[in-house]
Amino acid sequence: MRRLRSQPSGRHVIVRALLAPLTACVPTGYARPREKDGSMKFEGTPAYVATDDLKLAVNAAITLERPLLVKGEPGTGKTMLAEQLAESFGAKLITWHIKSTTKAHQGLYEYDAVSRLRDSQLGVDKVHDVRNYLKKGKLWEAFESEERVILLIDEIDKADIEFPNDLLQELDKMEFYVYEIDETIKAKKRPIIIITSNNEKELPDAFLRRCFFHYIAFPDRATLQRIVDVHYPDIKKDLVSEALDVFFDVRKVPGLKKKPSTSELVDWLKLLMADNIGEAVLRERDPTKAIPPLAGALVKNEQDVHLLERLAFMSRRGNR
Repeated sequence: MRRLRSQPSGRHVIVRALLAPLTACVPTGYARPREKDGSMKFEGTPAYVATDDLKLAVNAAITLERPLLVKGEPGTGKTMLAEQLAESFGAKLITWHIKSTTKAHQGLYEYDAVSRLRDSQLGVDKVHDVRNYLKKGKLWEAFESEERVILLIDEIDKADIEFPNDLLQELDKMEFYVYEIDETIKAKKRPIIIITSNNEKELPDAFLRRCFFHYIAFPDRATLQRIVDVHYPDIKKDLVSEALDVFFDVRKVPGLKKKPSTSELVDWLKLLMADNIGEAVLRERDPTKAIPPLAGALVKNEQDVHLLERLAFMSRRGNR
């Protein structure tokens, strides 16, 4: 694991270390936790701070063999949960990123009838086997795996309202039918399914009944401190303390359209260290200046920038 060291050219050392992948924080030979019966149990990883409630939810979903539906603010680690679950269990991660145009059948398979028609006109030999024109989706890939995999269905709320209902039977029965080859594809090993949502729209009740639900609440100060320690083990405690003060002050601003997230706090600290902005700068900042240094890592739209500027202006007028 690379360590940050105080040197005369510290800025360059910090930048190089911070660009190292987070997986470097996971020690080789990390012991994967198991229950007495040999089943896997999630206890978090060295690279992911999981609360007791989150660990309980993951293990409950595994026991019930139901998808785990995870909601929470953007940047609270929903997607990373699936990545670290795969790391913890030594399992393959299969990710299905959902877009507004995604259809449920794409997760099963797609049949390219146009290409087959073209090949038949050209006399291509492979046209006689319809399997050559079936594109396997992420569920098919997960179902045919000989080993148990982690299947991440990421940001399911981006799709249309019928999308979750169109997957009810497939996720419940762990099988689907392929008409073109008259074959039922059944899961060889039931995948552990993580479904994330940013609450952009409500999900159907019938879908919710088939899931185990967990809401990742925004971390408290102590949890954020642990998360920062995972990312930057040698960061100065005074800098983190002052940065957290500023971070929570920004989040408390009434009327803020988008509150800064955990991942944005981590990015902001990275920039503070890279630019040698210490705790003294944050501690001695002018209270009438509502926008902190390198605020572009925390404040991401012009409405919020203007709001902070107006608050600073009003504060200056009040101090006259």
